[in-house]
Amino acid sequence: MEYIKIRFGKNLGRMHSRLQKTIDEMFQQVNPMLVLQEQTWRPQMDVYETPKEIIIVGEISGVNKEDLEVEVDQKAVKITGARRETARVPGMKYHLAEIAYGRFERILFLPVPINPEEVEASYVNGLLKITLAKQLREKVRQIRVEGE
Repeated sequence: MEYIKIRFGKNLGRMHSRLQKTIDEMFQQVNPMLVLQEQTWRPQMDVYETPKEIIIVGEISGVNKEDLEVEVDQKAVKITGARRETARVPGMKYHLAEIAYGRFERILFLPVPINPEEVEASYVNGLLKITLAKQLREKVRQIRVEGE
């Protein structure tokens, strides 16, 4: 059984600027035939919460599991990977080109802190599923005051 790489990072939120996000979205809208072969794309993601965990599901069909990397800290998850373009046939001519290829990076900010030690990831039928256990809140302890 092969595993998806999971790294534990610090302060992932600082890594992704608004400018980079704007540039990524701009290139997404451009006709694929006018863009460089290696372009950036943004796979669609769902993030939802249960009482005990945060669950992220990403639609990344066509990406090899070996090309995926997941990095987590208490506040964010960074998912990177690449979808390789199919081999071109000499003389082929596109009539429609909507599938994006190349590298992608998504940084998702979490609604509550998570425990980075309790993370699971699976990849089935083109869907990446990451399950993150919520950080348990420390129990309040009552202290007895001694003395007069």
